[in-house]
Order: sequence, then C-alpha cells, then structure tokens
Amino acid sequence: MAIQAPAARPANPRFSSGPCTKIPGFSLDMLADAPLGRSHRAAVGKAKLKEAIETTREILGVPADYRIGIVPASDTGAVEMALWSLLGARKVTMCAWESFGAGWVTDVVKQLKLDADVKKAEYGDIVDFATVDFNTDVVFTWNGTTSGVRLPNGDAIPADREGLTICDATSAAFAMDLPWDKLDVTTFSWQKVLGGEGGHGVIVLSPRAVERLESYTPAWPLPKIFRMTKGGKLIEGIFVGETINTPSMLCVEDYLVALDWAKSVGGLKGLVGRAAANAQAIWDFCAAKPWIANLANDAATASTTSVCLKFTDARIKDGAAFAKAVAKRLEKEGVALDVGAYRDAPAGLRIWAGSTVETADVEALLPWLEYAFEAEIAAQA
Repeated sequence: MAIQAPAARPANPRFSSGPCTKIPGFSLDMLADAPLGRSHRAAVGKAKLKEAIETTREILGVPADYRIGIVPASDTGAVEMALWSLLGARKVTMCAWESFGAGWVTDVVKQLKLDADVKKAEYGDIVDFATVDFNTDVVFTWNGTTSGVRLPNGDAIPADREGLTICDATSAAFAMDLPWDKLDVTTFSWQKVLGGEGGHGVIVLSPRAVERLESYTPAWPLPKIFRMTKGGKLIEGIFVGETINTPSMLCVEDYLVALDWAKSVGGLKGLVGRAAANAQAIWDFCAAKPWIANLANDAATASTTSVCLKFTDARIKDGAAFAKAVAKRLEKEGVALDVGAYRDAPAGLRIWAGSTVETADVEALLPWLEYAFEAEIAAQA
C-alpha cells in the first residue's frame, strides 16, 4: 500500500541550526537604511553600532554596569577572546556536553596548555554542576547546539564564587532566560536565535570580568582582535560601538531589524515563549510516537531551540544511514532543510525551534517527519 504524503506543507521549510531562519516576513527592503559604503567610524556607523548594543541590553535585560561589545568572528571569536584574555589567573574547570564545548576544552588544554579540570557528559546529558568548583574559572555552554541539552537555570552557580563563569550562550541568548548575576562573560552570535547574518559575535562582561582584564596579563601574546585592554585599562570604545575591526554595516542593519521585530513580539518574554511553543510541539509529537525520541535524557534539560531527535525503532538496520535518508527525503520534498544531526553527534535529526520559527510551520512539518520515516522503513525492507 502506497504511503500517503501529507497535504499541508510548512510555509517556511528552513529549520537550520545556524544561520537560522530570518524573522517572519523578512525582505531585503527592510535593510534599505543600511549606511553602505560609509565608514563604521563615521557618525552614522557609530550610531548604528551603539544602537545595536543598547537595544541588545534592553531586550536581554543586561545590567547597566555590564559591558556589551560587538566583536569579530561570530560566537567563536567572542569565546576565544574570553579564553585567551582571562584564563590563566587561577585554576580552570572546563564543562563539555557537546562538540563546541569539547572544542573549548581542546583550546584551553592543548593550545593555552592550562592544567584544567575537565568534566564531560555524553550527548543527551549535561555535567552535574553540583560537582563543579566555582572558586575556579568555569567555562561551559548554556545550550548544547549539537546535543539538544541545556542548563535549566543558574541555581547551581553560587553568587559568592571566587572564579569567573565564562558562558557560550550562542543558541540560548534571546530564547532562554539567562541569569546575569551568575554569568561573568557571556557570548553569542546574532545568526542564531534572531536569524541574523553570520560573522559577528557579541561579548558581555560583568564588572568582575572587567576587573580581571585590568588586573591580569596572560603569559602568552594576544592577537590584536583579542585585545580588550590597553595600558592595563579596558578599551571602553569597544563597548560603545567602536569595533576592533571593520564590521558589515549591512549585517548590523539586519540585526537592528531583527531586534525591532523582537520588541514587536513582546521582547524577551515573547521570544522565550515562541521557542518554548515550537519545542513543545516536537516533544508532544515524540511522546505520541514509539519510533522517535528526544536525544535529551532529562526533560528538564531539553533544549527549546536546537531540538535533537533519535530514531528508536528496532527495524532500523543502520542508524546513521537511515537518519541521513530521512533528512534527505525531507529536503527533497521541500518541507525541511538542513535537519540532519551535527556531524559529531549521534545519528538522528536536529530541528531548529528558535524564536524566528513559526509554530504553525513546526506543526506542519511533523506529519512529514512520520511520512519520511515510514517511507524509509519501507525502502529499507
């Protein structure tokens, strides 16, 4: 008997985990106010960059005494700035539960050659923060983009810690509540939750992080694009829009448009709610189907943005080949683009459910997911 394809299709099939889908209704006409061909150091350029910083502060609720800077090389550049500039002053604890966190471990242990306490969890779980010594400098991802698990809150991080907390929040910022009092350095890229264009990172520094920068000089040389101090003092210009290198004013305009949209849907509360609704639709689907499950082992730590799924049907002979075939079929049908699991992750699917995704599109995708599964089971037989 032929397997019947669903009648309805997602209006937007873009479920990539980065760069993520643009804001609803996006068009290039929205970028008409970009000061193209103008210096980012001209008044108009500096004003746009400062507006981006201050609107970020407003929406995310970043405290007034925290610095926010736009930096080169996406979230990766922002994390590297923090690692190379701040670590080495005291013992380090590295927490990793997915590929990007593992990458930061490699940088700290093999490149900076620091004697770090490395705590790892398998895909689907997170490190037990009750075992972490926060009198050390602690580096971790808030949300595992490639593993679909996240910190549920910052309760395990003590307020009176002696060390710094350095948090890669690239797939969490704008979709999850971040406890700023528990975070000393926070990094993200606007190409994730707000669907901005790639290449630009954001770094947020607490007063404790600034104090470390101004009182500690690393033993290793720092490239220019990592330097946040001069003569033992913070380069304040970085945090008002005087960027280290030349940013794309087209990308900055795109970010400003996305920030305006974020305010129109209720700011942070609205953004968090949109991602939660998208993830819940997927979770409910998995709960009703015996052949698919969330990669996250604990519902309390399941990501609401990068939802990672695994196939559990005993009939599947080759898990990796089967998952790739399902993703390929979904793309061929034009209903879900870029939903294969990350290359280092367990075989399965990764569906981006962040705030720019419409819940109606997620709901329209799910019957197609079942269709593709049944079709591949039949093909395998």
